[in-house]
Amino acid sequence: MWRKYECCRRKDVDFLKEKLIELVEKEYLKADLPEFKAGDTVAVHYTVKEGNKTRIQVFEGVVIRITGGSIQKSFTVRKVSSGIGVERIIPINSPLIDKIEVKKIGKVRRAKLYYLRGLSGKAARIKEIRK
Repeated sequence: MWRKYECCRRKDVDFLKEKLIELVEKEYLKADLPEFKAGDTVAVHYTVKEGNKTRIQVFEGVVIRITGGSIQKSFTVRKVSSGIGVERIIPINSPLIDKIEVKKIGKVRRAKLYYLRGLSGKAARIKEIRK
């Protein structure tokens, strides 16, 4: 008879743990971020520490994917620099991110744009939605 109630208590504890995690995550979520999706061209300003100096570096490229949710949400930005494709995975809620600017809104029908890795030149362009 007591096993029946023990199961319920375990569920209550799990529920309380989830609520506690949500409260802690809410504290670290950033509120001033723009909305963007895969296909958009963004400029990410992030802090780079070199020795005892800190500076802000800008990484501009196309968002290939957005993954995760809540505090673990991250996105991948791809750009071609000197003919070489460079991708960077950036956690959205990272304290190193200063700001994110949406430069262009792209028109794509996919959530993950991995096919851009195999394309180069004009074939790798994405149609832009005019505002």
